[in-house]
Amino acid sequence: MENKFRSIEQSNPDFGIKNLSFITLKSQNLKGRGDMCIYIPENCPINVPVIILLHGVYGSAWSWALSSGVHEQVDEATKNGTLKPMILLMPSDGLWGDGSGYVKHQELDFEKWIIEDVIQAARQVAQNYITEDSKFFIAGLSMGGYGAIRLGSRHPELFSAFSGLSSITTISEFSLFVEEDLNFYEIDRELSLIDSLIANRNQLKPFRFDCGKEDFLLKFNRNLHSQLQEANIEHDYEEFEGGHSWEYWKNNIMKTILFFNLHF
Repeated sequence: MENKFRSIEQSNPDFGIKNLSFITLKSQNLKGRGDMCIYIPENCPINVPVIILLHGVYGSAWSWALSSGVHEQVDEATKNGTLKPMILLMPSDGLWGDGSGYVKHQELDFEKWIIEDVIQAARQVAQNYITEDSKFFIAGLSMGGYGAIRLGSRHPELFSAFSGLSSITTISEFSLFVEEDLNFYEIDRELSLIDSLIANRNQLKPFRFDCGKEDFLLKFNRNLHSQLQEANIEHDYEEFEGGHSWEYWKNNIMKTILFFNLHF
């Protein structure tokens, strides 16, 4: 496959964590380098589905794997037959400020970083497994939940289903996490999740979201659920015990992955 990037480096799996490697590539959308982490199962089949997992504020490409062990959970479930084999793709958000929001800024495009560069890099490094027939899914936590639901609704040609855990639902909620001026996030359109979901309602793929009962974002997630009900937009919404923490995301990410598994 032709190299689409000026530079791309991949870690040597002999010196890393089993089935997990790290990638750094130069992105025109970031005007610099970006990082991603990829899990490829043993005996990976061709046409394998790919799940993109987006991290929250303050995190990076390592967050999902090394804070929740999601790749180990998937590896075990695949080996015992609960899941079909899949590739996990865990990119950084572009490492802007406390969190880019996975949206377009004035000079940097963090949405295109995910939907163009990250996907193309995965196709390049896993070209023996990912084909044009491979399905892509996207999920995330907190800021990543915001990004996953927004990008999933805006790009039905790319994603076969999408999901959010403990999701931020509007740009104004970013003020609970970041010190940067919220005007930096106001370049793009459909910045509220309900606006994005309604604007794309005629082409939405299956989606779900959940939140912890002790999470300070619970009221916002409940409000999004109510707005979707009022708009008659089909979705799955659940609440579980827990707060805005890795303990919650570690314990509940497999619900999202099993949901995606139904759509493989």
